[in-house]
Amino acid sequence: MTRHFIDLTDAGPDAIAAMLNDAMARKQARAGWPKGKPDADAPLAGHVLAMIFEKNSTRTRVSFDMAIRQLGGTSIVMDAGSMQLGRGESIADTARVLSGYVDAIMIRTDDHQKVIDMAKYASVPVINGLTDASHPCQIMADLLTILESGKALPGLKVAWLGDGNNVLASIMEAGGLMQFDVVAACPQGYQPSDAEVAKGKGRARVVGTAREAVEGADIIVTDTWISMGQAHAETKLAAMMPFQVDEALMTAAKPDAKFLHCLPAHRGEEVTDAVIDGPQSLIWPEAENRLHAQKSVLRWCFGQI
Repeated sequence: MTRHFIDLTDAGPDAIAAMLNDAMARKQARAGWPKGKPDADAPLAGHVLAMIFEKNSTRTRVSFDMAIRQLGGTSIVMDAGSMQLGRGESIADTARVLSGYVDAIMIRTDDHQKVIDMAKYASVPVINGLTDASHPCQIMADLLTILESGKALPGLKVAWLGDGNNVLASIMEAGGLMQFDVVAACPQGYQPSDAEVAKGKGRARVVGTAREAVEGADIIVTDTWISMGQAHAETKLAAMMPFQVDEALMTAAKPDAKFLHCLPAHRGEEVTDAVIDGPQSLIWPEAENRLHAQKSVLRWCFGQI
């Protein structure tokens, strides 16, 4: 049966833990190596990953490209606008065609249904590189970063500040799977749906103030308030400002709390320079860990984990 990585639940807690362990081991094994040198075992030698982008990308594009290279394979990068997909060819037909050419497909798009349809009609693994509903690859990198910081996942308190978006949805899903609590502070009108909160399996909740969310937290997470493709809405920015992560808010968390942000950041909006560039910030290791986590996601998709 073909393994797809559309949401974290597709893998489940045991596989997620195994992928994270694999990512840490492979990362350590190539410390000091040139980035383009394949891993010693080159486990995906001969494999080709097709990457489809319907949304702009820096981290997803480069990290997946380097991931398949380090695993010994190669990639084909396609922007939807330069494909027949951008001229009306269906996701189903695209999935069938690509399945005859490549060994796996990663798609970064808007509508979550597109990824579901791609997986339905593809005969090769499909990976969700981001949709409007979830961002599981980012959360795999976040979990890896948390573990590397010396914190265990079970019993952790993760505080989310700001928009109830796709990244929050995947963090809450991860909390339910990996047994940690997620407390989200979001303004009225921008809160996650009840269905998204339910994915936390009782470990996710939404509160009204930033201080309540951050109190005693181990990890503080935020994201840009104006997502890709949204107008720079002044009304939304005004509603979000009480949820900005600044130095004063960080003091309400545990003294050894860490700050995460999936990037790109709008400094001075969702987070201040003092926090994002401060000693508690792990954003640069977090960004690099997209590469290492996704290598293990790829290996899981091919049944190697």
